[in-house]
Amino acid sequence: MKNQMPRRLLVMCGGILLMGLGIALFKLSLMGNDPATALPIAVSDRIPLSFAGTMLFVNGLWFVLELLFGRHYIGIGTFVNWLGLGYLTTAYTDLITAHWSIPEGFLPRLLIMCAGVLVLSLAASLYQTADLGISPYDSLSLMLSRRFPVPYFWCRIFTDSACTVGAFALGGIIGPGTLVCSLGLGPFISFFNVHVSQKLCGARKETG
Repeated sequence: MKNQMPRRLLVMCGGILLMGLGIALFKLSLMGNDPATALPIAVSDRIPLSFAGTMLFVNGLWFVLELLFGRHYIGIGTFVNWLGLGYLTTAYTDLITAHWSIPEGFLPRLLIMCAGVLVLSLAASLYQTADLGISPYDSLSLMLSRRFPVPYFWCRIFTDSACTVGAFALGGIIGPGTLVCSLGLGPFISFFNVHVSQKLCGARKETG
């Protein structure tokens, strides 16, 4: 595995870079954010923290669970994702809005949302399969799939749905994009695991 480390490191970094872009696309579509982001946004509306700061705080709570029940998922990728994703998303959002006007029509925004689903699913698949550490939030569904006889994508649907309910309870904006992610990210991630990420990493990796 040592000779695969540079490749896996590149796959992990590529996944996190794409993750920031995917989240930014969801925010810009104005059709609801992905569940993992919708909850921090709802929390940030209630406490004096920026979006990036709230992402750090919420992922810190998830990290406690990862430390207790999924310590083997912790690696360099865990901390790169945890500490950098919020700021990376903000940078993408600022870059896009500085050069392009966000369309107001339903169809263009729907296309942006669909692009966000694909980018976000591919991103999660890449850095999970690289096996260099899983983000605190994404470790939740992996830990569930390890501990219970339930396929990974059903566990992902469960964690995404739970975050969606939490965001709604806190007064967050829930839209079609949030619901699509709640029901669709798991199967898409599983697809990209097999057809893209495992091939890029040079080996088949178990993802739950």
